[in-house]
Amino acid sequence: MKYFKKLVGKRVYLSPINPDDAEIYTKWMNDLKISIPLGNASSLYSLPKEKEVLEELANEGYNFAIVELTTDRLLGNCSLFELDLIHRRAQLGIFLGEKEDWGKGFGTEAIQLLLEFGFKIIGLHNIMLKVFSFNKRAIEVYRKIGFTEIGRRTQSFQINNQWFDELYFQILSTEFKSTYLDDWLPE
Repeated sequence: MKYFKKLVGKRVYLSPINPDDAEIYTKWMNDLKISIPLGNASSLYSLPKEKEVLEELANEGYNFAIVELTTDRLLGNCSLFELDLIHRRAQLGIFLGEKEDWGKGFGTEAIQLLLEFGFKIIGLHNIMLKVFSFNKRAIEVYRKIGFTEIGRRTQSFQINNQWFDELYFQILSTEFKSTYLDDWLPE
């Protein structure tokens, strides 16, 4: 089997990353509609380089493939990184690789599963993320889930001769309202 159901939602599940997916990730990372919002449009991704990156991600940290539950189709990935277990904080990152999957709730559910993991399994208290001001769709999703804006770095990202702000959002364990794992966890 290519994927393993670590966290299961209604429409997606999170699995450890599979380095054998290097070809699809290489396609996604070289697509400007994906790489610009991630802030890495200037990077070139070859198949060997992406395979190396995926092997590193698969062997360390909390990096998950987002997989459609009914088809086992890879949708993207999400991660908790810059983990600080002493102060119980981390950063969150996510992307969906196929534009036709955007706006269907897959990302929202994946983030909720990842937050459940961060707060209920590894005991985090504060999860932060960064997003560029032009990414209105993502900002709407983050706010809907319960993230609040805590800061802004003005005109810190340039693309196509335009400047954009970098926004900082956070959510605390006491603010998070999701119940995907409630059936699995002891009371």
